Amino acid sequence: MKSKIEIAYDQFIHRERRTKRHVLLTQFLIFVLFVGLWELASTQNWINPLLFSSPSRISELFITKIGDGTLLVHIAATTGETLASFVIATIFGTACAAILWWVPFVSKVSDPYLVVLNAMPKVALGPILIVALGPGYISIIAMGVLISFVITTLVVYAAFHETDQNYIKVIETFGGDKKQVFQEVTLPAAIPTIISTLKVNVGLSWVGVIVGEFLVSKKGLGYMIIYGFQVFNFTLVLLSLFIIAILATFMYTGVGMLENRWRKR
Repeated sequence: MKSKIEIAYDQFIHRERRTKRHVLLTQFLIFVLFVGLWELASTQNWINPLLFSSPSRISELFITKIGDGTLLVHIAATTGETLASFVIATIFGTACAAILWWVPFVSKVSDPYLVVLNAMPKVALGPILIVALGPGYISIIAMGVLISFVITTLVVYAAFHETDQNYIKVIETFGGDKKQVFQEVTLPAAIPTIISTLKVNVGLSWVGVIVGEFLVSKKGLGYMIIYGFQVFNFTLVLLSLFIIAILATFMYTGVGMLENRWRKR
């Protein structure tokens, strides 16, 4: 016989699973309704079919591009650049935050510069990066890193400072040094914030890479968007945006799975 607590827990799990199914079903129905209305509006000329295209035309172009192999090349280029900028920005930003925490003097000196750099429109630095690093993958990745790492540094540094002082005092009471405080208390306490920052970096990395491809690339989803605008092929533009949305969703879901695994530990 199950206890009342076990029965209540089972009921709770059942309600959560049922709610999750209802949410997924509602999301799917909203998507289907949106696509259906879009197709109908384009077919009936309620919207400009040249400008807004239609789901059927986007699907046809997708099949064509998959068939000739060009789409996979563009997807691979952009995905690789985005993953690289995502990883580099996260590692670099976390390392900078650790340095700022470790050396308070450096933190005080760099604080106004970080604030200015965070407020600066980093997209405007794109041409400078291209001239400095050359028109290639490096400048595109650097653009993605530049947009992401400042936010990472500021958020993670703030998380380091929000560590419960009581835990730190316990380590220090037993003779622990600053390295042990960081390894045993500060860093583990900031892991949830770091994972949450990854979610933000997903979007920022895609923005940075796409902007970089706008400026310099000859392949990639950003290049497809610019080329589509140049030749007034807005179906190609919308196809690129749709693929970006799908890939970004996969990346975001991956970070969410990492977060769930951490919470279960």
